[in-house]
This record gives sequence, structure tokens and C-alpha cells, in this order.
Amino acid sequence: MVDRAALALLEAEIVACRRCPRLVAWREQVAVEKVARYAGEPYWGKPLPGFGDPEARVLIVGLAPAAHGGNRTGRVFTGDRSGDFLWTALHETGFADRGSSRRADDGLTLRDVYIAAAVRCAPPLNRPTNAERDNCAPFLVRELALLENVRVIVPLGGFGWDAVLRTIATLGHPVPRPKPRFGHRAEVEIGPYRLVASFHPSQQNTFTGRLTAPMLADVMTRARMLAGARDRPTLIGA
Repeated sequence: MVDRAALALLEAEIVACRRCPRLVAWREQVAVEKVARYAGEPYWGKPLPGFGDPEARVLIVGLAPAAHGGNRTGRVFTGDRSGDFLWTALHETGFADRGSSRRADDGLTLRDVYIAAAVRCAPPLNRPTNAERDNCAPFLVRELALLENVRVIVPLGGFGWDAVLRTIATLGHPVPRPKPRFGHRAEVEIGPYRLVASFHPSQQNTFTGRLTAPMLADVMTRARMLAGARDRPTLIGA
């Protein structure tokens, strides 16, 4: 059984983190200045822990929270267009009980999947520095170690792919040489994990058609099959 108490302690440590002065300043500035469309809403303005099923066999790893998405709502991939795209795919493939999520308290439930980010604070221009990336890296290592049922990891984008490779290596599973290259639907098996990559559901990918809804659903269907995920639940609206 997954040590849920240890996972909760890790989540609390993530939320309290202030290791990166630039990211702390930016996330808090955004939370105060806001944007016009969310001017009347409170902002989270802190790092984001992972979210999902602690018994998950599939782990999704993104880049970082969006300034006016997760940094506002307090939950990864919630309240922005990237999240809208992801939740639709997770609902269609049986991992989520609904196809959209706008707030952290909307009751969304995930089954057999857990979602985390390589960097836990919203970075300016969505570009964390290498030092900021490295400061956050131990969180993902500890998270994956605690999520002991995970067998398939879905990195979103090249940044997520590299973060996952470093995480797995830190846990004692050497990465093949030459290093596996990122690409949509790229797969590699390292230690007990199978990686299945996807382009990130950012607007620059989804608006241009580089990543389509069927493409992301295909990746999640493949992840479900490889993980031997539990039976698909009855979904709201299905």
C-alpha cells in the first residue's frame, strides 16, 4: 500500500517551498497583480503538489504550472486551456470522471493516474532556469518513490521527458546511452518503468495542430494498456 501519510507530508513540503527567489517573486507578483479576467478571484500563488490517485499505475509529468492556471487555482493543469485539453483526453480514456476542470474544489476524481510537474512554481515565460529545475528535481524523485504502483510514465514535452529520465536515474535505474530521444509517442523501458511520451498540450501545440485530441487520447490509451490499469470506471456523462 502507498504510504499516504508520507505523500501528504511531501505535498505540504512542496507547498511551503521557497528555494527559488525568482520563482517566489514571480508567482506572488502574478497572484497580486492578476489579469483582468480573473481580477475578482483569489490566487493560490504557491508551489503545486501532485494530484490524483495515490494508487495510480500511470504518472503524467508536465513542465510547470501556468501563471493564471494552476498558480491561480491551486491544482496542476486546472483552469487553463492546456488543462482543458488534458482532462478531455483523460475522461475519454477512463482516467477522469469528467472532461473539464476549472477549480480545485470542483470534485474532479482521477483513477489510476497521478499528475505532477517537473517544476512546481509558475516560471516567467514558462521557462525555468536550470538551477530552478534542479532545485525542484528532488520533489519528483520522492514523489515517484512513494507512488510505488506506477509502471508507466507519460512525460508531456521534451522538458518533462528529460526530467523523468533524470528522476529515474536518481532512483537507481541507469538511462540507456545514447540517451533516448523525445518525440511524440516515443517509448522506452527503463528499470520498472515504461515511458510513453506526448507533445505538451500547450496552446502552441494544440492551436497549430501539432497535437490533436486523438493523438493525446492515443497516448493515454497506450499508457492504460501498458500499465494494466484497473477496469474503466463508469464515468459521468459516459
